[in-house]
Amino acid sequence: MEKHFNDQSTECSASSDSKDCQRVDQYGFERSEDFSYESYEDQMSKHLAVVTRRSKKWSKLLQRTVKLEKNVKVKRYVRKGVPFENRTQIWMAASGAQDQLERNPGCYHSILKAEHDPNIEEVIHANMQRTFPDNIQFPLFNVLLAYGHHNKDVGYCQGMNFIDGYLLIITKDEEKSFWLMDALLGKILPDYYTPTMLGLKMDQEVLGELVRMKIPAVWQVMNRHDVMWTLVVSRWFICLYVDILPVETVLRIWDCLFYEGSKILYRNLISQAQGLPEICEHFKQITHGEYVEDCHTFMQKIFMEPGGLSTATITKLRKMCRNRISSAQNPPSH
Repeated sequence: MEKHFNDQSTECSASSDSKDCQRVDQYGFERSEDFSYESYEDQMSKHLAVVTRRSKKWSKLLQRTVKLEKNVKVKRYVRKGVPFENRTQIWMAASGAQDQLERNPGCYHSILKAEHDPNIEEVIHANMQRTFPDNIQFPLFNVLLAYGHHNKDVGYCQGMNFIDGYLLIITKDEEKSFWLMDALLGKILPDYYTPTMLGLKMDQEVLGELVRMKIPAVWQVMNRHDVMWTLVVSRWFICLYVDILPVETVLRIWDCLFYEGSKILYRNLISQAQGLPEICEHFKQITHGEYVEDCHTFMQKIFMEPGGLSTATITKLRKMCRNRISSAQNPPSH
C-alpha cells in the first residue's frame, strides 16, 4: 500500500459518468436516496463564500509565520474554521504530531516492516469491513496495525477505525495520520481506548456534571429516569462524532480538538425530554437537520450557548469523576 493515495472523492475524471460524480460528496461518501440537491446547492453557495474569506485570511497568516503559535488570534481563526487545504499542516503543528514525526524519522515504516501480532491483524481486518461502507476505499490497515504495535496499552479498539478513516481523508498520508492518531490517543484523549476505557468513562461523567451545572432541568430529567450518560453519548465520544454529525461539522470540531484539546467534545446542546424513549430520541434529533448541517452556525452556537468552559473547571471535574469511577471499580476491602 502506498504511503500517499489519490483522493478520488474530490474530483471526477473527464470519462466519468456525471451521475456517478453526483452520487458522492467531496469526501467520497455516497449520498442518501432522499438527498436534496436543490437545498445542497443553496447551502453550499453560502458555505463556499465563508470558506473563501477564511482561506484568504489563513493564507496571509501562514505567510507571516514559520511556526504556528498558540495565541488568541490563531484560536479565533481555528474556531472559525481551518480551510481544507491547510488542515493537515494546522492539525500536525497544533497537536505536536509534526514534532513527533521529525523526532522519529522512519519509525512508522520500521513498525510496518517488523513482525506483527496476528491477533491485532485479525481484529483490524474484521473491523475494516464495517468501516465507512459507503465510502471510497481507505488505506486504513497500515495505520491501525502500526499504531496497535506502537501503543501496546491500546492495541486496537473499536472506534479507532472511524478516526483513522477521517485522518486519512484529510492528510492522504499514512505516516502523518499515524502521528495524528498518536497525538489524539496518547496526549489529547489518554485512556479513551485502553481496555478499561477509564478516560472515556470519566469524560462521560464530566459531561453529566456539566449538564447539571449548565442545564439543570435536563440533568433532572436524566436523573429522574435514571438514564446513564453512556446510554446516549458513548458513541459520540468514542467515534469523536464521526458517523454522528455531518462530515464538515465533524472536521470543524476536530479543528478545535487538535488546537484546544478535548474540552471541545463537551460543547454540544441537549434538549429536554419527558421519559427514556423521548430522551434517546432527542439525542438523535440534535445530530440531524439544518442546525448541524450548517457547520458555521453550529460552531458559533456551541461556543456561545453553554457559556464558559474553563480548563481549570474541566480538570477539577475530571479528577472528581476519575476518583469516583476508580472507587466504584475498586471498593475498599473489609
